[in-house]
Amino acid sequence: MLIPGAGTGTDVLRALQHEAGHVDAVELNPSIIELLQGRYAAFSGNLYHRDTVAIHIAEARAFVENQPAFYDLIQLALLDSWGASAAGSYALGENYLYTVEGLKTFLDKLAPGGYLSVTLGTKVPPRDTLKLLATAIEALKKLGVQSPEEQLIVLRSWQKSTLLVKNGLITDREITRTLSFCEKRSFDPVYFPGIRPEQSNRRNRVREDYFFLGSQALLSDNAKAFQNDYKFNIRPATDDRPYFFDFFKWRSLQEIYAALGRGGISLLESGQLILAVTLMQAIVASTVLILLPLCFHRAEPEEPSIKRSTLKVFAYFIPLGAGFMFLEIALIQKFILFLHHPLYAVTTILSAILVFAGIGSRWSQRFDSPKDRSTGVRYSVVALISFVVIFLFLLSPIFVGLMALSQVAKILAAVFLVAPMGFFMGIPFPLALSEVAARTPSLIPWAWGINGCASVISAVLATLIAIQFGFTVLIIFSLMLYAIAAVCFPRL
Repeated sequence: MLIPGAGTGTDVLRALQHEAGHVDAVELNPSIIELLQGRYAAFSGNLYHRDTVAIHIAEARAFVENQPAFYDLIQLALLDSWGASAAGSYALGENYLYTVEGLKTFLDKLAPGGYLSVTLGTKVPPRDTLKLLATAIEALKKLGVQSPEEQLIVLRSWQKSTLLVKNGLITDREITRTLSFCEKRSFDPVYFPGIRPEQSNRRNRVREDYFFLGSQALLSDNAKAFQNDYKFNIRPATDDRPYFFDFFKWRSLQEIYAALGRGGISLLESGQLILAVTLMQAIVASTVLILLPLCFHRAEPEEPSIKRSTLKVFAYFIPLGAGFMFLEIALIQKFILFLHHPLYAVTTILSAILVFAGIGSRWSQRFDSPKDRSTGVRYSVVALISFVVIFLFLLSPIFVGLMALSQVAKILAAVFLVAPMGFFMGIPFPLALSEVAARTPSLIPWAWGINGCASVISAVLATLIAIQFGFTVLIIFSLMLYAIAAVCFPRL
């Protein structure tokens, strides 16, 4: 048995109670393991000192991808914060376990007849349950399964739901045992092969059985239309859009708002709304604190057409600042899967980009004439776009090929991959600053302020774009912004 996110060992204890022959317990936080093996070892019944329990401090997907063993049961049970999810703010956090690629990774490691079990909190009307089912169906299709409906069971209680995916066909005996379990434990079956409407929604009753109806729709030929028409976002999560708990749809906002006075607050998924409000706050704050003081900056008498020049500075430094931030954030997210921890990804990628951008900035000083500076910006943007496009096409095979490396080797590989992009990202800004200094020196503060303002706003905007369209689209936007800046440079 494999238990990702073993934590303090509740699921490990259950596995031992049911006489599991061997348990691989995977936990990302080493402090928890240290406490359970040390200070609280006796209190926990020496749970993490058992011969049948192997403790692994690792990220779950990284462990599974490098694990030669196959499992009879892989259990992901309540790994997430119910409070954050209920508030809607968890929609802003990425989760690479509940994506199509993540479930596919776990399904690949099931022994014949083995099960993947995923338990989540659930809401009414259903969101989590249906989105998890849609993601599992897509993962099975990616594995070449022609009839996913023959390998799935979904159960629910009052606040929890469990998805079972079998490596093989569900048998009549397993269905009988499922119904017996539901009868004894007051669960409701949502789906199993051959389920009838009257077998669902018997114990934990809801007015309209959207759990059953939704599961039937997702397993039908009209699944895509159902996902598009549903009031909440239940499209399968992917590694490019790993926001599993984002259920919000902008087009449903008016309807939900109208229902707030009638107890409709539970329908409001506030994550993206909070982000939108934060974006507005960032726009106001950056305008007041960065741009407004610049309005009191006086131009030198010998500098004509200062207003026209200011607009040109806006046209160049806004897309440049936003493009830099978009690309930086997208690269950090792309490398979370490779480095298997957000902390490693942020420190490695951010440091690499800033260091090599600094090297590129220093190297750009060789361009000392207006013509040379224009050529430098144009060539650096073309080179950056070329490297990023190559990176996008080769990303998956590179990550797969280097996945077995040690953590230190992966960090060095990440730095090597990011270095060319960071180098060329660092060239356009100092060249433009030199151009502004040569033509209208009084606009140098404006250039810095505008670039800083764009960076502050785009840091929030990048998350909204990633949630709505994915990190690949965010990268494409960043390249488009760099291209716009390159076009505007000769007009500075």
